[in-house]
Amino acid sequence: MSKDAYFRNKVCVVTGAGSGIGRALAIDLARRGAKLALSDIDTDGLAETTRLVEQLGAQVKSDRLNVAEREAVLHYADAVKEHFGVVHQVYNNAGIAHHGDVVKTEFKDFDRVMDVDFWGVVNGTKAFLPYLIESGEGHVVNVSSLFGLISVPGQSAYNAAKFAVRGFTEALRQEMIVAKTPVEVTCVHPGGIKTAVARNATYADGIDGKNASTMFDKYLAIHSPEMAAKTITEGVRRKHGRVLIGWEAKFLDLFVRVTASGYQRISATVERRFLP
Repeated sequence: MSKDAYFRNKVCVVTGAGSGIGRALAIDLARRGAKLALSDIDTDGLAETTRLVEQLGAQVKSDRLNVAEREAVLHYADAVKEHFGVVHQVYNNAGIAHHGDVVKTEFKDFDRVMDVDFWGVVNGTKAFLPYLIESGEGHVVNVSSLFGLISVPGQSAYNAAKFAVRGFTEALRQEMIVAKTPVEVTCVHPGGIKTAVARNATYADGIDGKNASTMFDKYLAIHSPEMAAKTITEGVRRKHGRVLIGWEAKFLDLFVRVTASGYQRISATVERRFLP
């Protein structure tokens, strides 16, 4: 079987397709011969992604969608099924970020991050799962984060959402295995990827958002979205339950396993050294 056979003529749904990993995934899947249902809340970015994949010859359904709006996601799943007649793969990729410690982060900021990063994944999974089962060869791909493997100071909202995605997805995979349901499940943990997530993040009072995003782009954004997309599709093709993107994700995953809760004091010590 060729490396593209798992995707050729398959209907693949990608949320957050207007930029970053979502756009790179859409392009990678288009090159592999997939049919695409793309969505994003950013209509301009989504239009550009649509233009790029159409140039590659892909059949595309493009829609503005806020993954936090459950009824809209449910209707969207029905519309995609009606449009293509079948749905094979869903990439729940849309996400946002917020920086701030627990004391200064408002309840509304926790709610906003959880609504998109966690409930958006649950909404997309639940909405499409019946159609994936019906296809006889479905695949759910949920994007967590390196911060779904390790917690760091100032990322409580994002950590909470991404750990929740991990737990939800790992439980779902086990349920599919127990029930012998024809749906594969993959949880993705990207490390430092060059996307606009940091630049578009919100910040608690007292944090210089511009400086924080500049530091992320300069020192932590190591890998391209294209590299991330290829790593994801290769892991999906191989039906891996967990996909780690980047050497830093693999290293820190091992670091947490070895040190257990000890990593928390190490991380806190490092953070304290960089505080003004």
